[in-house]
Amino acid sequence: MKEQKNIERTDPASRLVMMLLGKLGNLLDHWSLPEELVLISTALLVGLSTGLGAVGFRYLMQAVEWLGFHWFPSMTQSWGRAYVILVPAVGGLLVGLLIYFFAREAKGHGVPEVKEAVALRGGRMRPRVAVAKALASALTIGTGGAAGSEGPVVQIGSALGSSIGQGLRLSDERIRTLVACGAASGIAATFNAPIAGVMFALEVILGWFSIRYFSSVVISSVIAGVIARAVFGSAPAFRIPFEYGINSYWEFLLYPLLGVLAAGVGVLFVRLLYWTEDLFDEWQGVPDWLKPAIGGALLGVLALVYPLVTGPAWEGTPQIFNVGYDVIESVLANELALSAVTALLLLKLLATSLTLGSGGSGGVFAPALFVGAMLGGAFAMVVALLFPGIPAPAGAYALVGMAAVFAASAHAPITAVLILFELTGDYRIILPLMLTVVIATLLAQRMLGGESIYTLKLTRRGIRLQQGRDVDVLQSVTVGEVMSTNIDTVSSDTNIVTLTETLTRTRHHGLLVLDEQGKLWGIVTVNDLDQALLEKRPRRTYVAEVGTTWPRLQVAFPDESMGVALARMGRRGIGRLPVVSRDDPYHPVGLIRRADIIRAYDLALTRRIEIQHRAQRMQLRSEEGTEFVEIPLAQEDRAVGKTLRNVADDLPTECILVSIRRNGRVLIPHGDTVFQPGDQITAFTRSPDAETLFHCLRGHRPAAAPPTTAETPERERTEE
Repeated sequence: MKEQKNIERTDPASRLVMMLLGKLGNLLDHWSLPEELVLISTALLVGLSTGLGAVGFRYLMQAVEWLGFHWFPSMTQSWGRAYVILVPAVGGLLVGLLIYFFAREAKGHGVPEVKEAVALRGGRMRPRVAVAKALASALTIGTGGAAGSEGPVVQIGSALGSSIGQGLRLSDERIRTLVACGAASGIAATFNAPIAGVMFALEVILGWFSIRYFSSVVISSVIAGVIARAVFGSAPAFRIPFEYGINSYWEFLLYPLLGVLAAGVGVLFVRLLYWTEDLFDEWQGVPDWLKPAIGGALLGVLALVYPLVTGPAWEGTPQIFNVGYDVIESVLANELALSAVTALLLLKLLATSLTLGSGGSGGVFAPALFVGAMLGGAFAMVVALLFPGIPAPAGAYALVGMAAVFAASAHAPITAVLILFELTGDYRIILPLMLTVVIATLLAQRMLGGESIYTLKLTRRGIRLQQGRDVDVLQSVTVGEVMSTNIDTVSSDTNIVTLTETLTRTRHHGLLVLDEQGKLWGIVTVNDLDQALLEKRPRRTYVAEVGTTWPRLQVAFPDESMGVALARMGRRGIGRLPVVSRDDPYHPVGLIRRADIIRAYDLALTRRIEIQHRAQRMQLRSEEGTEFVEIPLAQEDRAVGKTLRNVADDLPTECILVSIRRNGRVLIPHGDTVFQPGDQITAFTRSPDAETLFHCLRGHRPAAAPPTTAETPERERTEE
């Protein structure tokens, strides 16, 4: 691609590294080494590089922090506390420029980009992402940004693993494994928690478990953990002065309540973060590279103002700045008052949303732990006031709250439990910990519709991941496109002897049943017949006595997506679904069988690959740049009521209609797709043609500017 050519031309260091890895790959091919040896050696290499990268990143972050909050204030003592606003603003400006002109993937918390690469691109990530993420996150956090350091190290490690796999010309499956190895190594090196690192990679990044993945990920995580311990010592990330356990069995009534509160706070964290991101993204007239600077300045204002409400001013660096491990340790040691932990809970939510929502770079793991610690501490203090002597010290609830809020926001309960177990080394708190985490996770999944802080960003781009796979691919195919229309039926007064003969003759496992008026009565399957024979029903038994009819009957409509139909079949465990008319639900028009599902999946994949290939060709041909644009349709617009085939001749030559967001679903348009009012069309086109495309679909020129850049990717010009 053109972008890739630019990378190779302007990034000699990456080109040299990839060339050396390519030569090593040639040697591996020549030696024909056993597959297990290749997996182990590459996992070792990823763990080693990520461990060293994590060490370098921490020192870089500390150096930036020293410059911003020690050297600069000493040079500007006469300015008072102006540095609290200036330092985050300058840091945000540098981050914005770095991300905008060097690597857009470094924006935000990074884990969604890793998940997207694993699910859709065979784990392939650009080598420069590791460098860009390290610099951008070190600048963001070092200059006061309220973000975590674990997300950047995860993305750095994943990019390193991907680069090693690509350089050695490994298969997509092995590259995905190395990406997971890098993610596990990042968590292990950051928190000194290698077990939690393994589970994070399998539970969050990959979304599924296998022995092959587990073995490689463990090796990388251990190596990275050893390197981190050799440099920073073997102490866990948080120093906990007490051994916490259960003070009273009545507490098992309190911890579920904490789980409910943690679910609410976790959902609030996710919603507030993405609401702030939308606010900044939709802010017209301000360059995107300037928005992180504005977010940093607002963060500084928040730090100056909140002591006026909460009490005594802070000394040194504001508590809501940076990662906040020292503040977490304070609440774990029972050193903070109720008013302080309550204020810090709300302030950290705002500070993190400003930092990442404006375009800064950093993780959400540590902020979730911070907010959870404050929630747990506040909860315990309130309970102690109401029921003295029953709850354990506030630090115990702060520990459990940390895991619960992270699990609620990330939907990673296993990782949450293990990381807190590794941080404490104490088994006595494990029972309330597991109970609270599970309750928080289940409730948060319900409230967020199954999305997490890591997947919601992708869903808003039209990519829905389930167990690490893109499940939205079937949203591009309608039931009417793949349903079987040549269907065999029987009448409701058919006896089971005739039914047996019909099933044998047609070789079907299920048949539609019609009543005497030819209307859909229900469906009868081989299982229904087997059950009737098992019960020794008489030979004259009618189909109406053994089949499934309304209201238990599940049906689909021709204009529904196959994704919706498949979900309906999965909930009931059925293998076929009658298709009926929208106007008359008793009029059958087709049938969905398992073979139709396979055909739908193949068709959807073909369409997606075609779009990707066309987009690649456009990037190669376009010398003036391409971009994703989003165009909303209203009732009076030109394209409404027409099919894509009807308007195709009027569209710009270099244009792809990528997706349509309709009623909360994402569709991939095809020739017979009819445009409807309220559709949000995402298109990929040459930048000069954006206004023409808008005119073709809506019938009038935009009032002020061409259509807004779409969510994919990052509402910016495309980057390979």
